[in-house]
Amino acid sequence: MILEVAILDVIQGKEQAFEAAFCQAKKIISGMKGYLSHELKKCMENKSRYILLVSWGTLEDHTVGFRESEEYQEWKALLHHFYDPFPVVEHYEDIV
Repeated sequence: MILEVAILDVIQGKEQAFEAAFCQAKKIISGMKGYLSHELKKCMENKSRYILLVSWGTLEDHTVGFRESEEYQEWKALLHHFYDPFPVVEHYEDIV
């Protein structure tokens, strides 16, 4: 299992619109091959910051299967215009 971690800084004042768009977008990602689960959490200290945690079966399920899919284009259209700056996405694996 691979954990995708993204810190999402949303343009101030767009938080509610982002959350509504994410409700649509989560239907896209949850249907992808290799998707296991996700969590979206809102920062308590910075109301415009979120963390997205997505569990994938393999790294390629995310980097190839999802990011190179037609569904990803819909994901981008729904969400990417909310971010400033654009998030860095990292992948983590279990070590124990």
